[in-house]
Amino acid sequence: MRGAQEIAEFIRSHYTGRIIEIGVGQCGDVARLIPDLIATDIRPVHVDGVKTVRDDIFNPSEELYRGASLLYSIRPPIEVQIAMGDLALRIGADVLIRPLEDEIADLEGFSRELICRGAARFYLYRNRRAMGEEICAPPAPGRIA
Repeated sequence: MRGAQEIAEFIRSHYTGRIIEIGVGQCGDVARLIPDLIATDIRPVHVDGVKTVRDDIFNPSEELYRGASLLYSIRPPIEVQIAMGDLALRIGADVLIRPLEDEIADLEGFSRELICRGAARFYLYRNRRAMGEEICAPPAPGRIA
């Protein structure tokens, strides 16, 4: 995959501890470059050199994700991005998305930044709660905040 090396370098230089790829499928180009990474998929998969676990992001085994500093996915559909954001918000992790094209979610509770590194273009969602910011619900319609 084009940009895999740059994505892996970014992850290795900015994150420590548990890093989890969501929906690895048969393409573990980034996962192979990150030591001790855990990759998940809804189906049983095998990616050489990568620990893979069967899990469903829409009904995640939260124990698997606790303590993760980053959840990332390569070309996930918008529904998966939203589910990743919901889980990451609960566990205090950041989210990294390499979209297929322009399919990119607006994840509440995160600040989003486009990162360009060599051949890689991806979005980094920083968990505002993990950064110490208070996350407030938007005001009800007709109410002044």
